[in-house]
Amino acid sequence: APAPAVDYEALAQELQGASPLEIMDRALAMFGSDIAIAFSGAEDVALIEYAKLTGRPFRVFSLDTGRLNPETYQLFDKVEKHYGIRIEYMFPDAGEVQALVRAKGLFSFYEDGHQECCRARKVRPLRRALRGLRAWITGQRKDQSPGTRAAIPVVQVDPSFEGLAGGAGSLVKWNPVANVDGKDVWTFLRAMDVPVNALHAQGYVSIGCEPCTRPVLPGQHEREGRWWWEDAKAKECGLHKGNIDDQGGAAAAAAAAHKAGGANGNGSAGAPDIFESSGVVSLTRAGVENLLRLESRAEPWLVVLYAPWCPFCQAMEASYLELAERLGGAGGGVKVGKFRADGEQKAFAQQELQLQSFPTILLFPSRTARPIKYPSEKRDVDSLLAFVNSLR
Repeated sequence: APAPAVDYEALAQELQGASPLEIMDRALAMFGSDIAIAFSGAEDVALIEYAKLTGRPFRVFSLDTGRLNPETYQLFDKVEKHYGIRIEYMFPDAGEVQALVRAKGLFSFYEDGHQECCRARKVRPLRRALRGLRAWITGQRKDQSPGTRAAIPVVQVDPSFEGLAGGAGSLVKWNPVANVDGKDVWTFLRAMDVPVNALHAQGYVSIGCEPCTRPVLPGQHEREGRWWWEDAKAKECGLHKGNIDDQGGAAAAAAAAHKAGGANGNGSAGAPDIFESSGVVSLTRAGVENLLRLESRAEPWLVVLYAPWCPFCQAMEASYLELAERLGGAGGGVKVGKFRADGEQKAFAQQELQLQSFPTILLFPSRTARPIKYPSEKRDVDSLLAFVNSLR
């Protein structure tokens, strides 16, 4: 029997309060190899990171218009190497671009609008890409463009493009970061230490083709750097038109102790315990194994894998206890725990909990089985809180 039709409006309502990670996991689970991430900007690097964190296979495609900044091409290369993937590039039709440039010159968009050039270099190549898919994943956010993206749902039947089966309704569009503020996307990118476009450090926010992108000034909206000669509320290229609406030896010894269990893995059995607080649950191996087994948890868990003799664990004790207080308070909604992972537990932690060095911090999301390892050496409260809030 054919699979029952999905009510995507109802699904969008169901997922309205879900995290981008949960939305990404649902999208990849539903469509498998028939879905791909559309990659060009910072939000899309976040999407690739979320896809990687699900542990599911994923595809990525991008539109090479022929007029991108060198820094953008360098980003493509860095992303491919960082994630071990190959981006599926789509190019404009050479004949169509040749005819346009011969008839109107290289910069006609400054005189009569950008839509004609965007149709040839972006929209039509996108149509070709989408005809080989049943769904696609975009980095659209509601706060990106005043007047044009304010009503974006997290999932929808694509109102503009056709998918593999052809015809209206044949393509599904997923927007996992639709409800995420731009600053929170950047907090996530910094927390996960992923590649970003070097132009962002030069004042660029929204980045497209080189002739049509410039830095924005303080106080300007991010889209004001795109097609700046046109109306600020109509800055769309057509891809998403359906959504318009030392110490010497001591330092070396500390670094060596940082590695899990040192040379023999036993550490110092006589060191007093740390992370002692009513807000931090001391987990046994059985407790950790139970967390690993659960496909769904009532609340997310943040767990530090530690050794009490480790100076790096000792150094982060105060910040972790403060974090536990903040996450366990009213509205926090996150359980905070600790698991001593040296000695007899070292091999288990290395095999099952991604332990490489102390401390290792893991987030067990409420609706995702796989624990997510905190990738940064920054262990202050704000950085840890940003990591949790990006994935909870």
